[in-house]
Amino acid sequence: MGSFSIWHLLLFLLIAVVIFGTTRLTRGAKDLGTAVKEFKKAMADDSDAKKTDPVQQAVNPNQPPPDVTHVARPPQPNPPADGPRSSG
Repeated sequence: MGSFSIWHLLLFLLIAVVIFGTTRLTRGAKDLGTAVKEFKKAMADDSDAKKTDPVQQAVNPNQPPPDVTHVARPPQPNPPADGPRSSG
């Protein structure tokens, strides 16, 4: 008596159909399925974005993928050829 049986589930589904109606339940199930599909697609796109570019790998397969967080420093000016000048 303490566990759920198939009859409890059928009674719950019957009450849900009476309260919400079949149209509303099927629309909700369709929306839920669409949301799950979009979530899976977004997760697959995210994992594909992390992979390296196949063209880059074909050109130089031994080179690691580029580091996107690296910021190039501006070039430093060259020191004068004759060294620093002293005043005096």
